[in-house]
Amino acid sequence: MKLKRQKHAKKNMGFYKHNFHIREPFQVLLDGTFCQAALRNKIQIREQLPGYLGGATQLCTTRCVLKELESLGKALYGAKLIAQRFEVRNCSHHKDPVSGSVCLLSMIEEGNPHHFFIATQDQDLANKVKKKAGVPLLFIIQNTMVLDKPSPKSLAFVQKLQMNELVPEHQKQSIVQLKEREGLAKQEGEKRRKRKRAGGPNPLSCLKKKKKKTQEGQEPSAEKKKRRKRKRNR
Repeated sequence: MKLKRQKHAKKNMGFYKHNFHIREPFQVLLDGTFCQAALRNKIQIREQLPGYLGGATQLCTTRCVLKELESLGKALYGAKLIAQRFEVRNCSHHKDPVSGSVCLLSMIEEGNPHHFFIATQDQDLANKVKKKAGVPLLFIIQNTMVLDKPSPKSLAFVQKLQMNELVPEHQKQSIVQLKEREGLAKQEGEKRRKRKRAGGPNPLSCLKKKKKKTQEGQEPSAEKKKRRKRKRNR
């Protein structure tokens, strides 16, 4: 069973690496529910997660998640101690903290540019994460961490890319810049202008007509020379 889970994780990681350029160290954002589940099931996140994902990981959280765990008191005191060991990523809620789920969703807006993983046991948060393309989702089932399979949103995004129907904006800009550097944009413009011009007469046809005229002009001069010779002989 362990080998089967590892095989699925490797397959899912390959999908995100190839299509969304997720690279090591993998940045995993954890909320309080995931930390609590790890504590209850005696899972050593820092030791076990790199082996499961197949590469170095950076475990991180946000100030909003820590504030939420503090507000929940003794019931989640152990989860708070675990979360405090992780790196704290800056969010946009410095003055007005929000719930952990709202904060984590804000961290993966605009196409998840920092390539965050989301680790949560909150089903509502998980469903919202699945509606965003390119966000790997981690959760705990039966004492083991599981990387969820790619969501339909991620699969549809990749399918559009393969059909050349969707090109990221940054790629469009880089293509234009490369064309300008190489002077390809000017060359394409010149080619289009040349096609619009009307073609002139065929020079070969003109040459043929000139040859015919010269041949016709040579015949009378030859007859004149013959007549002159006859007159001299007489």
